[in-house]
Amino acid sequence: MPANTDPEHIAISKSKGIRIDWKDGHRSEYGLRHLRDQCPCAGCAETHGAPARPKGAEPGQAASSPFQMYQPALRMLAVEPVGNYAIRIDWSDGHNAGIYSYEHFRRICPCAACRSGETSHP
Repeated sequence: MPANTDPEHIAISKSKGIRIDWKDGHRSEYGLRHLRDQCPCAGCAETHGAPARPKGAEPGQAASSPFQMYQPALRMLAVEPVGNYAIRIDWSDGHNAGIYSYEHFRRICPCAACRSGETSHP
């Protein structure tokens, strides 16, 4: 694994998100909605022919539901390591198929420097 995808420290808040301090000195902070929207599983990524879940939508929620009044807060129910390369998240919306590799985490870093391309990714 390239050094820039090797985490130094991972802090998890089930109600707020994940913070990763990388060995190259970079820090990434991922909010819950960003992580859920960036789920790398086949269903969410639309790789098996099914339409992808709309970003920001809860499973089973119509994309344009005019009467949506209450939406439970998104939370991580459980987070577990997958080998030495990834994390699997069990979401409060019932989803748990995504395996977030450290390379995927680095690619989806939402910081301004990463979004503008100022840092290099694998």
